[in-house]
Order: sequence, then structure tokens, then C-alpha cells
Amino acid sequence: MNKFVMIIFGASGDLTKRKLMPALYTLYKDGRLPDGFAILGIGRTEYEDDNYRTYILKELEQFIASKEQVEEKMTDFCRHLNYLTMNPADVEEYGRLNDRLQELTGEKEPDNLLFYLATPPSLYGVIPLHLQTAHLNTPHSRIIVEKPFGYDLESARDLNRIYSSVFEEHQIYRIDHFLGKETAQNILAFRFANGIFEPLWNRNYVDYVEITAVENLGIEQRGGFYEGAGALRDMVQNHLIQLVALTAMEPPAIFNADNFRNEVVKVYESLAPLTEEDLNEHIVRGQYTGFGTKKGYREENNVSPDSRTETYIAMKIGINNWRWSGVPFYIRTGKQMPTKVTEIVIHFRETPHQMFHCEGGHCPRANKLILRLQPNEGIVLKFGMKVPGPGFDVKQVMMDFSYSELGRLPTGDAYARLIEDCIQGDQTLFTRSDAVEASWKFFDPVLNYWKKHPEVPLYGYPIGTWGPLESEVMMHEHDAEWTNPCKNLTNTDEYCEL
Repeated sequence: MNKFVMIIFGASGDLTKRKLMPALYTLYKDGRLPDGFAILGIGRTEYEDDNYRTYILKELEQFIASKEQVEEKMTDFCRHLNYLTMNPADVEEYGRLNDRLQELTGEKEPDNLLFYLATPPSLYGVIPLHLQTAHLNTPHSRIIVEKPFGYDLESARDLNRIYSSVFEEHQIYRIDHFLGKETAQNILAFRFANGIFEPLWNRNYVDYVEITAVENLGIEQRGGFYEGAGALRDMVQNHLIQLVALTAMEPPAIFNADNFRNEVVKVYESLAPLTEEDLNEHIVRGQYTGFGTKKGYREENNVSPDSRTETYIAMKIGINNWRWSGVPFYIRTGKQMPTKVTEIVIHFRETPHQMFHCEGGHCPRANKLILRLQPNEGIVLKFGMKVPGPGFDVKQVMMDFSYSELGRLPTGDAYARLIEDCIQGDQTLFTRSDAVEASWKFFDPVLNYWKKHPEVPLYGYPIGTWGPLESEVMMHEHDAEWTNPCKNLTNTDEYCEL
């Protein structure tokens, strides 16, 4: 096998220093990178090899947890780093890239190559064509491309056409770090390794499902990108809809990449098309406003003072199949929320008859199963128990499992897992071309409707709140409510019904 080289386009950018290099160091520290590997960074910022190694070493010290830092190991890792100053948009410069790869590998035709596009989306369609021109799209090369894969359905199809003309599908890895999280993968293990839940996992026993992925940060100097994306493109079309698929999919007959991804596509194709009523009443857009000394979205750098970009979105969607017909899925994401949390809440149907007294005269709602992806990763099951003492008062209690209770075992780095999967040729946790198009096909009507109807409401919500009150109203028609964790959630006793 030829010498392995990973080429990172955008090597001087934020994603590389915050995520990719710490992930690669983790793989190196654990002995999970191929022998004799090399990493070649590509970027417009001018660095020599030694300067780049010094820069990355300093960044690793900042972005790697102290318990994982081993100074000698970090220095050894950085010796594998190299850098080439070039403009990825200029096809004439790819000859220099080819020369550098021959130098690093000692091979006339380097073939064991992994290209990573940590670049602005505007380069996603450019770089593959330039690699083809330079004959670097070799039979054993692979390419990882970040989300968002496309801006809408048409652009996603265009990108798919470009990639399929340069690479085979088995060489293309459309990455979404959510699927690299141990807790996201544990949704599958929880569902399909435990027979007690499968009989209940359907419309007969589930009342509704809510999926939340919010954070307590703003756009963090990404105003230029976010203005052209918004919450729907940035989070909903990829992250949230993938969590919907993990929750709703059927068990694959055999667990492998093709069968798993087939079931994901089936969920996307079963999404109930959005009617005009849905577009008006079952989608709530919001934008955070300033509070105290904190700037609102329109005061952020590179953001228009009259911007109509949503930083919050809540939606009600349906799935038209035998398992889920009639069960609403409520999904939401937002910036500048009270806390950072990603979780899936399964609300089971209430008992047909409440025969017991309820503590304090207030009956708890039906059973809830909470799958927490972050923070305090784990699983919570809420159920009713008799209050000790005379009578039959019932109170809702929680059975709680947290990964932190497994003796502080690491939950793993999502990027490290996905990069290692790509090196090994495992596409299970990467998005296939038909899934990308099926997802965009569902969300495209939303974008088109907003474009044609600029009067669609965009509600303001103060920083540190749970978004526009209209998102609560949307759920009331199903007698539902959001499950809101308290700020600084450190244990599951702190779920607040706000």
C-alpha cells in the first residue's frame, strides 16, 4: 500500500485548529493512524513547514483537554505536519501540489490520499474539478466534504453531479460530526439492542417526539457565513433531520453501510410534504435580540442591520409510514439559548384511565424517555411511582443513566471517529448522495416560500430565553409542550417546565 497522506484544504482556518488537528492528534496518540503517515496543510496564509508546526503545536495546547496532553507526543505528532501555501481556487497551482505529494511519498503516482475540504462552501464544487485536472483523483483516493452540501436542492444536485464525475460514490464522504458522536450512535444501540422498547416504538404508544439542538452562544464571528445560511441550512437540513432519521428508521436487516443508509433514505422519502398551512402555522422563525451588554444578531459583525436571517427555527413535521403516521415530530434549534443541549424526547401516550391520586393534586404527564446527546450524555426514563405513606398518591420519578458514571470512560471525539472510519473505508456514518437530495427536496419548499413571501413573521427573542413564545403556541394544538432543561444542566433533576 502506498504511503498515506491526508491533505487538508483550509489548513490555516478555524475548523482545522479547533477540530481536525485535535482529532488527528487523538488518533496518533492512540496508535490509530497508518504507519509513516503525513499531513499536508493547504491554505492561502503563508507558512513554512516549521512555522506551521509551531502554530499547530500552540493551538493543540489550547484545544486539547489537559489530561490528554502529552508534550512529547504532541511534538512528535507535529513532525508529521507539512504545509503548502497555495490558492485552492487556482487550477494552475495544483501542479505544485502534485509535486509536493510526490516529494512526501517518494512515489511517482501517489494514490493513498485523503482530501479534506475544511473550506468555505464556495470551493466545494471547485476543488474536485481541479484535482481531476491534476490527475489526483486516483482510484484509492478519498475526499471528505463538510456540510452544508449545497445551498438548496438545485445546488445540491449540481454538487452531486460534479463529485460523481470526479470520484466514485465509495470515495466520497459527506461528513456531519453529529453522527460521529457516541451518543448519536447509541440511539441505534438503544433501539435495536433492547427488545423491551421495540414493541412501544410506534404510533400506537408514542404521542409525539421532540428533538432539540440549541446552544448558548451566538454566531461567533461567522456573520458572513450565517447571513447566507440561517438556522435551517446550518442545522435543520442536516443535523436535526439526521436525528429524526435515527429515531424513526426501521432496523436494517444487516447492519452495514448500505443497509443502514438505505433506511435513512426511506425516512427522508416518507416525510409528509409541507402544505401551505404547515408553512404558515407549523414553522416558527426567530432571531435573537440584544439583552444588557450582549449584542443582538443584527449588531453582530458582517450582519445586515435589517437582516431577516433566522437564528431560531421550530417545526412540526410528520412521517407518512405505518410506524409513525399521525405522530408529530417537533424539532427546534437556536442560538443564544439559556443553555447548550441536544436531546431527543419520546413522549408516550397517557394511560387510558388515571385511577390514582396525584401528589399535590397535580398529575404528571405521561412517561418520557429522554436521550441526551449533550451535555451530561445519557438516558432518562420518567415514570410514575407511589409516594411512600398512606393512600395511593403518585409522583413522577426518573431512572437516570449517565456516561460519566461508567468510571469516566471517554465518549470519544466525533471527528476522530469519522476520520478513522474514512481511512478504513467505512461509509456508515456519512451521508449518501440520495439522502442529501431527499433532505433538500423536503426543505426546499420552505426556502422558496420564505423567498416569495418576505412578510412571513420573524419573531425576536431576547438572549437567554427559549425562543419566541409562538413556538410554544404551535405545540398547544397537540396539547404538547417543550421539555426545557435549566441553565447549566449538570444533572437530570434540573429539567424545568418553563
